Amino acid sequence: MTYLFNNIPGSIMPFQRIALVVCLPMALAGCAEFFEKPTPAPVFQGGGARARTIPEPVYPSPETVRQSLPEDGGSVIEIKPLPTAPAIETLEIKPEPLPTFRDENGLLSQEQEQELAEFERTQQNTSEEATQVTPSPGSEPSPSFIPDVAAPVILPPPPFEPLQDFGPLSPAVGALVLAANKSTGQGNVESATATIERAIHIEPRNATLYYKLALLRLEQNKPKLAEGLAKKSALLASADSSLKKHSWLLIAKARDMQNNPQGAQEARAQAEKY
Repeated sequence: MTYLFNNIPGSIMPFQRIALVVCLPMALAGCAEFFEKPTPAPVFQGGGARARTIPEPVYPSPETVRQSLPEDGGSVIEIKPLPTAPAIETLEIKPEPLPTFRDENGLLSQEQEQELAEFERTQQNTSEEATQVTPSPGSEPSPSFIPDVAAPVILPPPPFEPLQDFGPLSPAVGALVLAANKSTGQGNVESATATIERAIHIEPRNATLYYKLALLRLEQNKPKLAEGLAKKSALLASADSSLKKHSWLLIAKARDMQNNPQGAQEARAQAEKY
């Protein structure tokens, strides 16, 4: 400012100098805003941006809403909170102590023993009365029903009757059969068995010879061998139905001797077919 004031030209009047000196600082002060440095942007420490706080919404109270409703003559619904349910009181039920009839030493006194015996007698009488059925007056007591369970009747097996009439035999086999019959009549079963076995060697497919040998095995108390011989006799007697029937009856007899009643019944049922 001093420099400008000293270098003002001499042609300017003194009052003009004063006006210039007063206006010049004001002009410089007005232009100083254009030459100021801009304020730097704020730098946040930590490298993160600050979270902006969002104000909580403000809801109107029920009273304010009720007052702001238009009065158009309609009904106004008032919302009231639900009443609080009363608290439920809990009662603790303690079990009653069982009565004891024993003293500190674990023994019963004489009076306590009598009371206990009387109590047990009363309980026993009560249970007996409950089991008895008292008939109503005017009604006859119903007789006790006892089911009649009959034991199963087991019929004895029919008597076994061996076949006596056979078909014609060859002279050699017929002579051996007669000799075997004679030995059987004399009680010599072993000799008769050997004779029939010799005849079977002569005619190995003769059903009558196997039937005769099966009869001899029954007399020797050999039912299992007799059953096998009778089965072979029934198999070979293809056209002789009478021999087939008696062969199955002999099988039934052999099974009875072996304590097989069901098998004997099946053999008799098979014999009924002929």
